[in-house]
Amino acid sequence: MSVTADTPGAGTQDDSDGAAPGRTRHGRRHGWRRLAAWMVVTFLALWAVIRLGGLERGWFLTQLVTFTPYAVVVAGALAVLLGLRRNRPPAVVALVTCVALACVVVPRAVPATGEPGGTPLRVLTVNLFARADADAVVRLVREYDPDVFSALEITPEKVAELDAAGLAELMPHRVLQADEGPKGSGLYARHPLTALDGLFTPIGHNMPAATVRLPGGASAQVVAVHPNPPLPRKAAEWNAALAALPPASGDVPRVLAGDFNATLDHRALRDLLDRGYVDAADRAGEGLVPTWPNNRAVPPMITIDHVLVDERVAVDMVRVLDVPGTDHRGVVANLRLPSRP
Repeated sequence: MSVTADTPGAGTQDDSDGAAPGRTRHGRRHGWRRLAAWMVVTFLALWAVIRLGGLERGWFLTQLVTFTPYAVVVAGALAVLLGLRRNRPPAVVALVTCVALACVVVPRAVPATGEPGGTPLRVLTVNLFARADADAVVRLVREYDPDVFSALEITPEKVAELDAAGLAELMPHRVLQADEGPKGSGLYARHPLTALDGLFTPIGHNMPAATVRLPGGASAQVVAVHPNPPLPRKAAEWNAALAALPPASGDVPRVLAGDFNATLDHRALRDLLDRGYVDAADRAGEGLVPTWPNNRAVPPMITIDHVLVDERVAVDMVRVLDVPGTDHRGVVANLRLPSRP
């Protein structure tokens, strides 16, 4: 009988032993979640170090930093999620990463105060992808009435299509280096253009340069920019192409307009800015508006089309435009040249 009386106690012990595997599985899941959180947070923190230090090397890291604005959002969301789960150490790292990256990304959405006065200059740039709808491009020219139009990936056939659509009457002055595929580039203008031969040595695609003479006697130098993208085996060439672009001039204001295949998160582009330029969209508070890809299944995600201007040039407005037939969006910038160099 005593043995029978002891049976409940024995059953209780069995129940306790049976629960142990469940607690073990729960502990393992909890451990895996913590490990996964630390892996993601560490990846984002390394991303921040690479971006802030300008340490991207090779095509993979160069492509990675292109998406830095999205890393800000991911790091912020992760900091909130981990905080709600009381996983404080990785939450703090995620928050610090978010703040550090936000400090270099968010200012692009804040317009700077411009200086009054100056000669107006309106610049339009579009990567035509050799397939842009010529009538649509000419309609944009009619609507925005640019002084200079920087056209990338322009073929001889596209030149003829644009002229037939009316561009020849609107912008009769031109310095063109049209070619097949993505190599061709050109500058159109409403005012007289003079080719600038030998200003720099282009690397990659054609990049014509010219001086535009505006009414009233003011002038500016404009370069149509289009290096090869930093794809595998081309990252070094892309860096060299951006490094080869001319610095801002101490005499005539200089404008670089085109498809740079680079964002403001790339050190190569920031190094170019340090040679006397500002990004017009950044100064106008439009620096986070993406320009590529367009007219595809995915929406535009990255900002690689730019108008860089001499830091003495004021920026009144920048607008990003949809252009049928091409995978790039256009950029139009209203500028004001300094009264004196």
